[in-house]
Amino acid sequence: MLSNISVSHSPHISEMRSTRGVMIDVIIGLLPAVAAAGFYFHRYALVLVASCVIASVVTEFVCNLIRSKPDPLNSLGDFSAVVTGVILALSLPPAIPWWAAVIGSFFAIAIGKMVFGGLGANIFNPAMVGRTFLTAGFGMLMTTWTVPSTIDSSMPQMSARMPDAVTQATPLAWSKQAVKSKQAEDGSKPLLAKSQTGELSPAAFVNSQMKSLFTGSTGGCLGETSKAALLLGGIYLLVRKTITWHIPAAVVISTFVCSGIGFVADKSSYISPFAHLAAGGLLLCVFFIATDPVTAPLTKRGMWIFGAGIGAMTVVIRIFGEYPEGVMYAVLLMNSVTPLIDRFCKRIPAGGRPNV
Repeated sequence: MLSNISVSHSPHISEMRSTRGVMIDVIIGLLPAVAAAGFYFHRYALVLVASCVIASVVTEFVCNLIRSKPDPLNSLGDFSAVVTGVILALSLPPAIPWWAAVIGSFFAIAIGKMVFGGLGANIFNPAMVGRTFLTAGFGMLMTTWTVPSTIDSSMPQMSARMPDAVTQATPLAWSKQAVKSKQAEDGSKPLLAKSQTGELSPAAFVNSQMKSLFTGSTGGCLGETSKAALLLGGIYLLVRKTITWHIPAAVVISTFVCSGIGFVADKSSYISPFAHLAAGGLLLCVFFIATDPVTAPLTKRGMWIFGAGIGAMTVVIRIFGEYPEGVMYAVLLMNSVTPLIDRFCKRIPAGGRPNV
């Protein structure tokens, strides 16, 4: 009977569900964010999503050929490459050139996934590996933010440019400006943001934009602007039990507590915890990146530690780091310690407690 038992790489699904079924659920969960991106950024969204998905699939196919796989098309059937492509596309600025998206997709699949042996063997989230590479190699392209098509001259502007400007600062960029104004020692006058209600400090301006952050009428990456769409997709995954609630809850609680400390200490220089949750790619991370079954811990206690670490490091990087967003770095750093978390949070074997 033992000869019928085989051990394979994660993800280990305890139900009668295939990896393909799980990935299809994730794709369905991402559709609202893709639709919102199409609504706000039109052709830019379609071009980037198509470029990333096609490049990811082709890269995995070529890697299978190089590795002399008997059936190079076999691994494409689980749709994991498609998921990586969609998540990477949603984490990119809308106006980034398609060829840069293709380069990032190639790096995500080839270096972030296939070099480790394919799905289940990779230790880092492939989409975040690709985004980090693009940030390091194409810094200017990765920090140019397109104004959503729904913004007109009657809406508050986040920069001093004309209302019909093509680009604008993101809420996290204003948050970083608020922190830098606090840390400045030259006594210079802090930058003020212009809105319909007059001039506001950077932190106050971000805190006043909660409605725009929720609906998506603000600058940012392709799929992170509309929090309503991300919440809709995340609820779908939770209802389908494709993901568990432990990591999302840990990330949200940790982010709220850590950012709340700074906000209580100085409300004029730090944005509110709710703004931290709504700004940037945190909710995309909460439901679709941190919950990756391959790179996340196996136990519930490990998931809590993992999620808490992501939330805390995200806030630390946003406040003290030079880069305004810290999600991708936090995810990769916690991915690197996932084996250590699993080692200290051992699962209880059938019939007894783990050996101490």
